[in-house]
Parts: sequence; structure tokens; C-alpha cells
Amino acid sequence: MDDKKIQWHPPYVAAMNLEMRHDIDRFIFVPEYILNTGTLKIDLFIEDTGSIAPANEIGKIFKKYNVLEYKNPKDKLGIDVFVKVQSYAGLFKASGEKPDSRKMKSITVSYVRESKPEKLFKYLKKCGVSIEIPYKGIYYLYGSSIPFTTQIIVTKELDHEKHKWLCALSGRLEEQDLKNLLAGISSLDGKIEKEYADSVLEAALKANKRLAEKLRSDENMSKTLLEIMEPVLKEREEKIREQVRRESRQEGILEGRREGRREGRQEGMVYAYYEMNMKTMEIAKKLQLTEEEVLEIIKRKNE
Repeated sequence: MDDKKIQWHPPYVAAMNLEMRHDIDRFIFVPEYILNTGTLKIDLFIEDTGSIAPANEIGKIFKKYNVLEYKNPKDKLGIDVFVKVQSYAGLFKASGEKPDSRKMKSITVSYVRESKPEKLFKYLKKCGVSIEIPYKGIYYLYGSSIPFTTQIIVTKELDHEKHKWLCALSGRLEEQDLKNLLAGISSLDGKIEKEYADSVLEAALKANKRLAEKLRSDENMSKTLLEIMEPVLKEREEKIREQVRRESRQEGILEGRREGRREGRQEGMVYAYYEMNMKTMEIAKKLQLTEEEVLEIIKRKNE
């Protein structure tokens, strides 16, 4: 797995939307919320307009304003990051239109990470912080040194059936995890929900290449995967064609540059279909290429 090539935050935002989908109408999601007019950003800000606790365990702690920090599987969650995010919540509190218009008790902070931050927990306990586990994989933190209601979510420890979306953001998935994910996607009806699920699935497949390769030898699983992803890929194809048509009508664009863009997008589609477990011969037929050209593109992408 090469985490540097995986954009984790968009699928994380998608996964959180899916986690909270049963109460989605009450939430306002703001990815990369900008604090003041500066460059500081909150990974994900969620405003909760509801009056009772949401159904999902992750949201039980939520108040009106919720600051969420996501650490990808390779990122560390140490005391400096912990304090930084608490300070982001403090800056958000201090940025209300009127003094104290955003109450301390109306703000929560959540940290989401795959592995349990053992060193951080040890440090916090030495500082007098108490830690409770109300739900599997979810840790509540209490103490005078922590200004805001806070939880740490360890996705590896969550119930993988209940929280399949967040648990999928890992490079250590088991075959059953992926089967659960595919089953969950198949059960979705809404267009937006399916788009969120496609984002999660794409990241999961990129992070678990060996498991994805294994699927290619399982005809039923491969067929299921293609049925899920093909509408998305077709939509991408159509967007690419439309963009190429627009560029072709523009004047003053060099043909070489235009052709280079077409080739780049075509390579992107080849690799997208390949990651969805489509056979190289089928990719070639769909994109009107030779199988040798498809294999060469895949080889270049993997170098």
C-alpha cells in the first residue's frame, strides 16, 4: 500500500456522510472548514440541528457544533496534534458574531484514527484525564485539562458491520470486510449515497491491492464490483468526452496540448476500470484501444 498516492480525506468525508445517513437531514457537513480568513482549516465540521442524540454511536456525543480531525492510516495522533485540534475548536468558539455566542458546552471535538493512540492515552492519563469506552472503539475523554467534550474513534476497534464505511478506510482489510462493504453499497438507493460509497470503495481498493487482485479471480465478486462501479465510470467517461468536445471547439489551443490532455484522461479511465477489476481485454474494447496499449498504460501507472 502506498498511502502517498491515496487521497484519504474525500472518502473520509463520504464515509462520515454514510455513517450518519439515517439522520442526515439534521446535519450540515462542511469539509475543510476555514477558521476566520486565514489558512487554518478543520478537516470536517458538522453542525447538528437536531434536539436528540442521533442513531449512530459516533454521533451520540455530538452537540450543535462538532469539530472532527481525521488521521489517515499512516498519520500519528500525538499530544501536539491533540492540542492543535482543541485549539481549533477554541478558535471557532472565539469567532462568533457576538461575545460568547458560541457556548463552550455546545462544541465537541472528535479524532478519527485507525489504530489506538497508546502513547497519547498514556500521556493524557498522567495529566489526570479519565477515559471511558461507551461503545466498542469509541473513547470519551474527561478532565479539567480538556476544554471541550471530546472523543477518540479507533476505527480498527469499531464493529465492522455497524461502521463498514469508516472501517473500509484501511490498508488492512480482510476479504469479509470488502464483502460487507459491497453488500452495503448494493443496499443503497440514493444517487448521492452511491457516489459517497463509490468514493469509499475506490480508496479501499487502492489501499488493498492484493485483495483487489484476489477479487479478479472470483467471478461472482468481480461481477458485483463491476455492477456497482460501472455507472460511475460511465459518468466519468461522458464528462471526459464532453470536456474534450468543449476544448475541441475552443480556438487558440495547440493541437498537441489538446491531444496530450485526451491521452491523460484516457489513461485515467484505463486505470479506473482496471482497479474495478475489469479484464484488460474488456477495457480495450470499451475504450477502443488494443489490449497491448491497455497493458502498457497499466504498466506505466504501476512504475
